[in-house]
Amino acid sequence: MEPSFLLFLQKSPWHMMLFGTAVVTGGMLVWPIFSRLIVGTTAQVGALEAVQLINRRDAIVLDVREKADYIAGHIPNARNIPFSELSSRLRELEKFKTRPIVVNCQSGMRSAKACGALKKIGFNEVFTLRGGLGSWVEASLPVEK
Repeated sequence: MEPSFLLFLQKSPWHMMLFGTAVVTGGMLVWPIFSRLIVGTTAQVGALEAVQLINRRDAIVLDVREKADYIAGHIPNARNIPFSELSSRLRELEKFKTRPIVVNCQSGMRSAKACGALKKIGFNEVFTLRGGLGSWVEASLPVEK
């Protein structure tokens, strides 16, 4: 940065605050692009779309959160395979290759990575629950404990 710009920022706390606000809002605008690059392009479904997949197409719900989080509350009839164990337990899902799979975690980041792993081994219809379990609860859908 140019020294005169730094001096301008130092003259008033308002200048620093406005510059900080510009940096933060710019980061918020660019974040979705970077998150897609990190996670990849995984098909996402909202909570209500997931319910339709479950009811109409007999979709499997795969919860990739840790066991303690799963026990605290999960989507009814969801199967729990923590993301850390997914590669070693993929054989448990082989019989469901022809059915849609909705993968969920707490916020949606781990589930997108899990979807990528499932697609690599031949699962065709894999979806991540947009917003994770939080969006499910926000939609006032049932949670089992």
